[in-house]
Amino acid sequence: MERKIVSFLKKWKSDLLRKPLVLYGSKQIGKTFTILEFGENEYKSVVYFNSENNKQLVDIFKKEKSMDRIIVALSLLSGKTILENDTLLVFDNVNDVEIIKGIKLFETNNPYHIISITSRRENLSLFKGTELQFKVMYEMDFEEFLWANKERPLANLIRECFDKRKTCNFHQVAFDLFNEYLLTGGLPEVVLAYINGYKEEQIQAIKQKTLDSYKKEIALCKNLIDIPRGIEVFSSIPQQLQKENKKFQYGLIGYGRRAKEYESCIDYLVNNQIICRSYKIKTIKSPLSSCRETDSFKLYLLDDGLLYSLMNISKEKMESDEKIRETLYENHIAKTLVEAGYALYYYQSSGKAEVNFVIQNRMGQIIPIEITTRSMSKAKSLSVLMKRFTVKDAYRITENNFSTKKEIRYLPVYAIFCLNDNKI
Repeated sequence: MERKIVSFLKKWKSDLLRKPLVLYGSKQIGKTFTILEFGENEYKSVVYFNSENNKQLVDIFKKEKSMDRIIVALSLLSGKTILENDTLLVFDNVNDVEIIKGIKLFETNNPYHIISITSRRENLSLFKGTELQFKVMYEMDFEEFLWANKERPLANLIRECFDKRKTCNFHQVAFDLFNEYLLTGGLPEVVLAYINGYKEEQIQAIKQKTLDSYKKEIALCKNLIDIPRGIEVFSSIPQQLQKENKKFQYGLIGYGRRAKEYESCIDYLVNNQIICRSYKIKTIKSPLSSCRETDSFKLYLLDDGLLYSLMNISKEKMESDEKIRETLYENHIAKTLVEAGYALYYYQSSGKAEVNFVIQNRMGQIIPIEITTRSMSKAKSLSVLMKRFTVKDAYRITENNFSTKKEIRYLPVYAIFCLNDNKI
């Protein structure tokens, strides 16, 4: 299945100042498969090493301190000839300092192409230095889901409608496919199972495997007491998001729980891309980070399909219950904005006025984003915010087609992937 990151990888390959690349992202999102497929398509050969518990590999990097000697040793270990500029060297599950030190020797202006892969963002502190290039990878977004389902013309049409501010003639088709994405999520193995017509219980089994892997990842918390707390936080998110006030409440985890007890495990979950966080702001000024209230936030899952499964609802329930759809929409918008590189904030006045998201692009422009379903209207909240803080542009996310009313653009929820710094 085609992934957007491949265009970045092609640029990296042809970069005259190319450095060894460190690709990071959570488990089960297709990092290794994508890199190996890229290598097969773009190079004469691929030499792959699984670094996890690989003593022979560690010994090579401990012993050899020159680039040429490392290449010879790696060729002997793999049984393959490593060609200058024609072999992709892939080191998977990298977490050993000796391996990292050796990879750093292959800095700018050398004929060897190296990609390291890690699932733990915390490992990036081991890679620190200017000798390496870093790239984050996420699960498949809705546009990639459309590509995988042979709906590229529809994906292109959605982008065209966004760019040209016109209605989409295939709105209902796009909306129906988007609902399928909410149920499926963006994990490649789950998407492939959906495309191949697997039964719902088979797809659920694949999701459960991913949920189990996340719990194992949480078990790597440095503080043992944070392991059960991290699982409690992760497991509580569906319930937190289904409340009227979606602010994270420690009391939902258990009586007497305190913020101080959970700070480090929440930071761990966010830093390792298992969840994402949106901070509350009561005022709007640049930079938005100066406005955040660190003790008031919402938490979201970085895969819509996992949230759907953890909510224990049926497709029929989702289609008939607007509150449930709103929860899924909000999670989808949050994770899509994070994947586009935005820090998340939500606005809440001293009264009841609330706007779901406020983001700031690289040009410094502040943009509020509000969700509106058929039975609810928050027009007053958004309008008051725009007037009070002199905000010129805003988006309202709806179940309806593209439109523009005064300075507010109305976007169908399936078009969120169009919101990036090149478009807003």
